[in-house]
Amino acid sequence: MNIRTRLTVIFFALFAVLLSIILGAIYYFSADYRKEDFYRRLKNRAINTAMVLTDIKEVNADLLRRMEHNNPASLPGQYILIYNEKNEMAYHSQGLPVVNVDTALLNRVRRENEIAYHGDKFEVLGFMVNNRHHSFAVIAAATDVYGLDALQNLRHVIIITFFISMLIVIVLAWFFAGRVLRPISAIVKQVGNITELNLNRRLDEGNKRDELSKLAQTFNHMLERLQRAFVAQKHFIANASHEIKTPITVMSAEVEVSLLSPRDEAYYIRVLRSVLNGLRGLNGLSSRLLMLAQASSDEPELNFDVIRIDDVLWEMKAELLKAFPEYVVDINFGMNLNADHLALDGDEQLMRVAMLNLMDNGCKYSDANTVHIYLESNTTQRLTITFKNTGKGIGPDYIDRIFEPFYRAKNATLIKGSGIGLSLVHRIIQLHGGNVSVTSVPGHTTEFIVELTVHKEDR
Repeated sequence: MNIRTRLTVIFFALFAVLLSIILGAIYYFSADYRKEDFYRRLKNRAINTAMVLTDIKEVNADLLRRMEHNNPASLPGQYILIYNEKNEMAYHSQGLPVVNVDTALLNRVRRENEIAYHGDKFEVLGFMVNNRHHSFAVIAAATDVYGLDALQNLRHVIIITFFISMLIVIVLAWFFAGRVLRPISAIVKQVGNITELNLNRRLDEGNKRDELSKLAQTFNHMLERLQRAFVAQKHFIANASHEIKTPITVMSAEVEVSLLSPRDEAYYIRVLRSVLNGLRGLNGLSSRLLMLAQASSDEPELNFDVIRIDDVLWEMKAELLKAFPEYVVDINFGMNLNADHLALDGDEQLMRVAMLNLMDNGCKYSDANTVHIYLESNTTQRLTITFKNTGKGIGPDYIDRIFEPFYRAKNATLIKGSGIGLSLVHRIIQLHGGNVSVTSVPGHTTEFIVELTVHKEDR
């Protein structure tokens, strides 16, 4: 069942229930009013008859019967019986009795003072009439021909009205359901026309106020994220292919040249060392690509534990200096730091990678191969680590893209690198709930500022 049919059925069912309640209430209260009005008129006729019989001595039972029979105000089938205190019949209307009266009925009337019930063809009312000297039980019966006929006519009108209303409602519900769903159909059609070749297309957001407009806006935001991710993926693949292809091409050329003619041993050793360096570079590049892919996945594998960031920095400094003895790494601790400020919740292996990349980046792009690291904390919850170096710096045109994979500023192309390190750092710091930013004054200093949350015992 599609949405349009479902909405039509739901609207039809709700309206049917509501209309049934309204029409049922109209019929119920009309029937109740008819009954009360008929019994009121029947009681008035019976009271008048009883009062004439008991209060006017000149009128006897026979005369009263003729008067009642000839009274145009009498109800259809009207029949009145009057009993004294001894349950002896004092009066009855002309014709055969239309109701059976026994002692039990009379005693019930005297006990309850007034009763009413519906017989086979007549509606019966029993009540007491008292005068100065006597008490009489009056039983009156009649048929509400006109009231029942009007009630039956009302019942027919209600049934016809109900079915005609249902027919109109189902047509209107189908029409309005289609009208309401028309914008959704338009959205579905627009979405169906968007492919990987035209991710720049956007949905019509309408009046930008109702729920469908908000849905279109949300979908457009998602398309923007998808477009950025798709473009980044294309650039990533292109850059990765280029980074991998370059050393392979160089190694292949060296091997091909060495095979053109016999060479001496020193030449072959030089070629093998060059190929070995190329393979090491490829190995490092593939390792960084693999780590970047793992860190960039939707649900990366993380082994969080309490780590000491100062221990990580000292270990990474020792590892970096072992590979590059000419580097200088200066680690400085703020006066307001204590042991609690240096404890973090994180994945130690990933944090080691991030700190090592920032150290290496700071030394590599420094004029003196020197990076200064400052650890400070202005609050009990956040730790700030600043990596500062002096060198060419990063121009304002490049600083916004510095954390993109494989992106390298033009003034850094002469320095060996793959452009993966900073994007990996950015992702790792994000996974740890932190933030990394960069400020640079071209030709002077560059600062990478890392903010991380300090470990709390109650967390």
